[in-house]
Amino acid sequence: MILTVTLNTALDITYRVAALRPHASHRVTEVTERPGGKGLNVARVLAALGHRVTVTGLAGGATGHAVRERLTAVPGLVDALLPVAGATRRTIAVVDEHSGDTTQLNESGPTVAPAEWAAFRTLYGELVASASVVALCGSLPPGVPVGAYAGLIRTARTAGVPVLLDTAGEPLRRGVAARPDIVKPNADELAELTGSHEPSQATRDARRRGAHAVVASLGPDGLLAVTPEGRWRATPPARVRGNPTGAGDSAVAGLLSGLAENLPWPDRLARAVALSAATVLAPVAGEFSRTAYEDLLPRVAVTGDADAA
Repeated sequence: MILTVTLNTALDITYRVAALRPHASHRVTEVTERPGGKGLNVARVLAALGHRVTVTGLAGGATGHAVRERLTAVPGLVDALLPVAGATRRTIAVVDEHSGDTTQLNESGPTVAPAEWAAFRTLYGELVASASVVALCGSLPPGVPVGAYAGLIRTARTAGVPVLLDTAGEPLRRGVAARPDIVKPNADELAELTGSHEPSQATRDARRRGAHAVVASLGPDGLLAVTPEGRWRATPPARVRGNPTGAGDSAVAGLLSGLAENLPWPDRLARAVALSAATVLAPVAGEFSRTAYEDLLPRVAVTGDADAA
């Protein structure tokens, strides 16, 4: 069983408008709602790939109820979210159909009480004991300690369960020091962590800070990985145009499924890049096109050397 953790779950709401103009009234042409937060997005892709996946984290209020209700429609996914008193956040995406641009509005999330955080730590310890791999994803809601991910990583390591961390800022800095098996920052998050804007140097610096492997997302240029087994660069066969929403989460799902299946690093990276590109090409934001994925996977270029890290 793969376990994903989303401490700051969300109800993702997407509005489509003909053209977004400041200080104007708009007629919405389409509205979609779905469970959100990075770990839930990762879990949805894993389930679509045929993996058994359990989601945990925090959810509360009417919005949290809506998130959990929609999770029941995802085959292969088990809901182990912990109820909290505060209301789960909403994220609002406004898609400008003329330009293709998306404007994002993100709420901060509910304030989590110390007793609720303690209850989650207990639940997490129980779930990790039966997990094959775990992913810790996304931002922290108010009230959750900034070192929360570091503590969750140590719990997983004590249980002998490999862990992937995908977050940013101070939670990432503290989490890396707890020695996760994989961290997956984007270029900006990596630069903030290390102070270097040169991806090759920054990935090596991040690994020296404690992560066993660092996989940096370079947007349309693919992935750069520095691991104990070697160093690789994975790129799609061509630049793809579309909506990048959720592409990074699909890449995490590819890495996590490869870790669970014990695939060689080049195969993990090819899967992650193909899933990410297939998500950009999908007609619905945050989903992935299986046809595009199956077409792209054998054409992803992976270059590098084993034992070259």
